[in-house]
Amino acid sequence: MIEKPQQNELAIDCFLLAGRIMMESGAETYRVEDTMLRMARSQNMNDAQSYVTPTGIIFSLGKTQPTRISAISTRVTDLHRIALVNNVSRKLTSHIITLEEAYDELNTIQKTNYFLPVILQVLAASFASISFLILFGGIWGDMPAAFIAGGAGQYIVTVMQRLSRVKFFSEFVATLAVGTIASLALSFGYGTQVDKIIIGSVMPLVPGLLITNAVRDLMAGHFTAGMAKGAEAFLTASAIGAGIALVMAW
Repeated sequence: MIEKPQQNELAIDCFLLAGRIMMESGAETYRVEDTMLRMARSQNMNDAQSYVTPTGIIFSLGKTQPTRISAISTRVTDLHRIALVNNVSRKLTSHIITLEEAYDELNTIQKTNYFLPVILQVLAASFASISFLILFGGIWGDMPAAFIAGGAGQYIVTVMQRLSRVKFFSEFVATLAVGTIASLALSFGYGTQVDKIIIGSVMPLVPGLLITNAVRDLMAGHFTAGMAKGAEAFLTASAIGAGIALVMAW
């Protein structure tokens, strides 16, 4: 039987871990707060409070309990991991699993890499690029150039994010490569509509989910988180635009 102080510590660790995984995987702020509070209430901890921002989580079980803080250092898009944490939350609130089992499952989720191999990510970005090319009115003859440019952009941004902690620099270099490939394809006669090639190729890098989450947080009343995510999306879009503008200015 776990003593009450140890139970509380385990509960805080479990709820903070769930919130951190969700925030690092690209979840909305209000969803993270709601998930943590639902998990707390399932353990009869009705006085729990949580405050979540894109860079940190503050959580307390009540006025007489210590407040804990967890920093959010990385943010990626991993919807599968968010779904897994939601599943653990549902099982805990339905009393299908215990708090200890929930904590073990969350640790497993945190340690597991659910991303596809880099080669599959590059191929997915390449096929997405040619799909966007056609969607935006491009011609079939420009598909090889968009395929190569989109794949190269995805590969570069993946590699650069491992080498540099500056996310916007990675996106700037990736779009610089996309614009260069599109311009070279036009120069050597392998492309016709360079604008359509570029638009289709940079679409996999556009922060669509980040913009959506920013709007949803703002609509839910989380203005600090919404503005922060909106600013991050704006900087990402600026990095993409700057990379393309630099190439086109040559």
